[in-house]
Amino acid sequence: MRVFLWDCEDLTFSDPKNFVVSIQIYTCILFLQSLFNKKNVGITVIPSSKTNIMNRGEWIRFKVCVREFMIGVSELTVEFGKGCRDIVKQSLVNDDSFIVKKFGKGSYIGKRVREPCNKLLDKLSFFNQYLPEDKDPIHAWSVIFFVSLLALSALYVNFEYDPSAPLVKQVFLHPASATRIVLPDGRYMAYKERGVSADRARFSIIAPHTFLSSRLAGIPGVKDSLLEEFGIHLLTYDLPGFGESDPHPQRNLESSAIDISFLADALGVDKFWVIGYSSGSKHAWAALRYIPDRLAGAAMFAPMVNPYDPIMTKEERRRTWNKWTRKRKFMYFLARRFPRLLAFFYQRSFLSGKHGQIDRWLSLSLGKRDKALMEDPIYEEFWQRDVEESIRQGNAKPFVEEAALQVSNWGFSLSDLKLQKLKHNRNVLSWLKAIFTETQEYTGFLGPIHIWHCKC
Repeated sequence: MRVFLWDCEDLTFSDPKNFVVSIQIYTCILFLQSLFNKKNVGITVIPSSKTNIMNRGEWIRFKVCVREFMIGVSELTVEFGKGCRDIVKQSLVNDDSFIVKKFGKGSYIGKRVREPCNKLLDKLSFFNQYLPEDKDPIHAWSVIFFVSLLALSALYVNFEYDPSAPLVKQVFLHPASATRIVLPDGRYMAYKERGVSADRARFSIIAPHTFLSSRLAGIPGVKDSLLEEFGIHLLTYDLPGFGESDPHPQRNLESSAIDISFLADALGVDKFWVIGYSSGSKHAWAALRYIPDRLAGAAMFAPMVNPYDPIMTKEERRRTWNKWTRKRKFMYFLARRFPRLLAFFYQRSFLSGKHGQIDRWLSLSLGKRDKALMEDPIYEEFWQRDVEESIRQGNAKPFVEEAALQVSNWGFSLSDLKLQKLKHNRNVLSWLKAIFTETQEYTGFLGPIHIWHCKC
């Protein structure tokens, strides 16, 4: 085989300036010889008008120089590798090294790790009975592990896509379309009105939404015609940081109740009912506690309570926690102890840009009726649109705050909302006032509270 180099202008191998180029050319020749396993690979230089052809003596001297150069580079590389190996041995493997002192057999960490490993190996040693007697267990298990790894890799590579599997739908960001008001602190609150107008309404209802929801949820399944028939003015809004509402830097349940009061004032609503469903009921509880004079009544549907409420008995706490899945218990634990870690899980679930199943995202254990409802295409479309509106800002902080509010100190207890006689301090003045006052003073919410629990 012969290699042709075209148009080599003034290339003389004896010229020191072209020595690097010469080495590159000869290296290519050696590579071709090794590639085709032939020694008759030569080089033919086809000169141009300015090319000087080298004589045979120059070519021999060039080959000798290149060989010596390559041999020297190889020897230097080998010696460099040996030096690095010696440095690693002296620095890391030596008994006086930091690694051996901290993680070696005699170190504290080494003993703590080696003891459980030895116990585990002793428990698993009975598997060696199934190995061939003439085989070393270490060698045999290494082969088994390697073969198993290859088998799993082959199964993963040969996995065929199932066309019947449902495609994952991407989250779509809709254009902003909400009506908003400006709160006294400068924040914007998005809201939605349904039913009759506020001046014609027999009943005005404000419904805070649940976790991973928005103002679009309202009361699912209730049509506008039904609201108009009963003269109901339904008002829903986005919680701070949800949908198109601005976040609140110092958010708590008291500020949530005050936001509801400001919303009612802005829309000309005097007295109203508050409706709470599931986790959204904590905002209804807050309204009962902090703005009771604005409420005509309250209705709760499967309301959530604070699972860490100190007034709960052991039996109540046990029955409450036993109904939840392990993942939900873990998420509540994080929300109470390490709320910042929740953002990691939220970014990989409903903030990932893809739709998913509600029971997995919210760690729910659904009943038969709930599962049948989730599989309904109409409800699925409604749910996905509500989620898209809820996460439109793409920020995990409002969801972390909402989860932390559920399990943190509410600032009040549900027993404070019960209608009960006001207890005065035991002194002479309060005793005389109680004698000469005919009216009895009460504390708690004086209006009606309706609570429905469902078992699906």
